[in-house]
Amino acid sequence: MERERKTLVVASAGVVAAGAVALTAIFWPRGGDDTQGRSPSGATSSTSVAPSPTPSPTRTYPLSKPPRTIPAVRDFAPARGPGWKPHGGKVVVGDDKLADEGRLTAGELGLKYGGKAAAGPGDVELSLGGTSGAYAKNPESYRMTVRDGKVRITAPTDTGVFYGTRTLKQEVHGGATAPEGVVDDAPAKPQRGFMLDIARKYFTADWIEDRIRELGDLKFNQLGLHFSDDQAFRIQSDTHPEVVAAQHLTKAQVRQILAVAAERHVTVVPEIDSPGHLGAVIAAHPDLQLRDASGTAQRGAVDISKPAAAKIVDDLLKEYAQLFKGAYWHLGGDEYRALTVKDPEASYPQLAAAARQKYGANARVQDLAQGWLNDRVKTMAPYDRKLKAWNDGFYTGGVVTADKNLEVAYWTGKEIGARLPVSYLSEGRRLTNYNDEFLYYVLGQPNDFTYPTGQRIYESWTPLVVRGTTPVPAKYDGQILGGTFAVWCDLSGAQTQAQVAAGIRMPLRATVQKLWDPGKPGLTWTGFVALAQKLGG
Repeated sequence: MERERKTLVVASAGVVAAGAVALTAIFWPRGGDDTQGRSPSGATSSTSVAPSPTPSPTRTYPLSKPPRTIPAVRDFAPARGPGWKPHGGKVVVGDDKLADEGRLTAGELGLKYGGKAAAGPGDVELSLGGTSGAYAKNPESYRMTVRDGKVRITAPTDTGVFYGTRTLKQEVHGGATAPEGVVDDAPAKPQRGFMLDIARKYFTADWIEDRIRELGDLKFNQLGLHFSDDQAFRIQSDTHPEVVAAQHLTKAQVRQILAVAAERHVTVVPEIDSPGHLGAVIAAHPDLQLRDASGTAQRGAVDISKPAAAKIVDDLLKEYAQLFKGAYWHLGGDEYRALTVKDPEASYPQLAAAARQKYGANARVQDLAQGWLNDRVKTMAPYDRKLKAWNDGFYTGGVVTADKNLEVAYWTGKEIGARLPVSYLSEGRRLTNYNDEFLYYVLGQPNDFTYPTGQRIYESWTPLVVRGTTPVPAKYDGQILGGTFAVWCDLSGAQTQAQVAAGIRMPLRATVQKLWDPGKPGLTWTGFVALAQKLGG
């Protein structure tokens, strides 16, 4: 059926003679355009005339509006044009290295994949190349241009191209139109993470893969897997099968998880926490358990004066370094029970003796613990990983200091004697924000934890708010590499997998918004929630 048209009268450009104005009709289709019934200036016309026999000028469009996405794009240059919808075109690439991104995007948008080819009408073109503007030096940046019925996404890396496709996917969700114009976009922080405690609670491989797809669409780039703790060791081991729980992920399942993560440009960050939180290892090797001077066993802690304790942990680190080959690794280092008492040297004389023997007469138990962490850094050195450790695994005032390249994963100021974030930053250390008052989702809400809300993160947190609610000075912004929203499963039965997924949905979106652009968001919280509902996922 021929579409009904509404006729408007405007003055033909440049046609003025003897005081007369030539009139030409311009037609806007009814529906599908927010100019319906309005002239480009927004004035409604009630006058209709018959079409002129002379050709009509090119249709005009209102200036486009910025796309609504999560996270929000940082820069948008509007233009006049119809925008773009996925209809009948294909996805082509300018480099075969982008074939994976091209095929994924084509499948999601219902288009054909055209391989390495020139873009035609209605196509999406993905290409590698430099971009200009404020974000040109950011390896995760991209530029997306919607013009002449085509979409072109250019970035210096395949990761940047992938993020451009995530923006496009959100723009056209639900039959919407990608606006005409140019998006220039990049994250403010290079590390945007989600951490999952699979040691205390078993999560299925399918559930984890679904979270990775969600993370990728939101432009997160890290998934932390805390898979060893007092409750269980959750990944198949060939070197020490005796420590593995009956309910665990096989290495084949982990490889599939890693494949999905690679497709979505998410790096998996494994963590085998030590020398505390090793209860699952101790259950199979009780002789390694730390005991105080009275012989009382200390839950989860190994006796770091025993070489056998270091050997089993190093065996596991080396084994899993062959499985997890991403750029990052988390060594743990937190809450070692020998250092939670008033006088560690008196309570643990064997550790005090080992410290003096290894590091000299002035060494204390904290030096032995710091040396343990540094030794694990040496174990991982051949694998070229960027290493993290929890903030309470860094000690001051001793004869041994933490390796200078260790990144601080700052999670709490609640521990006795906990140092302020500036204490680490002023030393020149790099830090990632795990602020437990905003970013910790602890099942069952024990120990005064409450489930974090997306609204509180969205309205009150930025990467500079590392501890409590007070930001560190802005001069340290460059040392804060990003942040991680963490799920800990202390009371594992408190929520099902489905409840966890639902509970973290808005906090994840709020977190990535503030990591992508830590400035004040353009939408109110109510508007942000409405956008999240509209975009689904």
